[in-house]
Amino acid sequence: MKMKPMKNLITGGAGFIGSHLAERLLENGEKVTVIDNLSTGSIKNIEHLKRDPKFSYHIDTIMNRNTMRRLIKESDMVYHLAAAVGVQYIIDNPLESIKTNVEGTEIVLELAHSLGNKKVVVASTSEIYGKDRPGKRIFKEDDDRVLGATTISRWSYSCTKALDEFLAFAYWREKHLPVVIARFFNTCGSRQTGRYGMVVPRFIKQALSGKPITIYGDGKQSRCFTDVRDTVRALVLLSKNRSAVGEVFNIGNPYNKVTINALAGRIKHMCASGSMIVRIPYEKAFSGGFEDMRHREPDIKKLRSLTGFNPKIKMDEMLYTMIDDIGKGQR
Repeated sequence: MKMKPMKNLITGGAGFIGSHLAERLLENGEKVTVIDNLSTGSIKNIEHLKRDPKFSYHIDTIMNRNTMRRLIKESDMVYHLAAAVGVQYIIDNPLESIKTNVEGTEIVLELAHSLGNKKVVVASTSEIYGKDRPGKRIFKEDDDRVLGATTISRWSYSCTKALDEFLAFAYWREKHLPVVIARFFNTCGSRQTGRYGMVVPRFIKQALSGKPITIYGDGKQSRCFTDVRDTVRALVLLSKNRSAVGEVFNIGNPYNKVTINALAGRIKHMCASGSMIVRIPYEKAFSGGFEDMRHREPDIKKLRSLTGFNPKIKMDEMLYTMIDDIGKGQR
């Protein structure tokens, strides 16, 4: 007897990661419904998916309970990716960010429970871990969090995503709602925009246009960048694994580690750009105070142990893909 294809709902599905996830699930023969209010997503990201009869989309907010009730009721699995994202966006829109990230997640979890305990994969972030601590570069899922003062807008995002995780765990423990939490570490790839502070697409756009490549701070801070195709592969592996329920996992690529100075130089070289590299102090780049983590590297042993996942896409392949994608958009 032929099994019916899985019906997936992706909140924030017209976003950068969401659109890649939709592609992957459709390639697997599954059905995909997307909801997005296009605040940070784009209809262009899913334009090529509209021809697929297994795909449908809704331009609406996850705050619309009636719409969410109908979509979750019709789904077997929910990937909750909708969120206010990007350092600059969070700083510029603190009230909307807090409301979207907390109330939106509560709506998704509440309806998923009341409509038949549908499995929910909740997207979280490496921002959870907070700020620097002496000698700490690599972060495990059960590490303590260290945050700055509430007067620093940057930390509101970390707190809202922590509340999302607390809510998800509460629904799992009290209501037995099957939840999986995925903490993304600097996911990059085609369709990502630099409008909201994402460093790689911002550098590439500056390099291709011949404008100064602007580094915030001294550039000695390091990050590990993950290609979105690896991120999506890990997400799907976790969603299909029963042992992942009630757990949190880092998703990242510890092999693609680079300082921001080196990243800027690498992108300039790969773009054959004549752009100058300019460093701007944080206090000039961001209003209302700003703090950053010097080094952020994921420990992915837990993810690897459960699913066998290992990131495949190296830094240069990821960057060339993005350079080609952004270059086409500028032509």
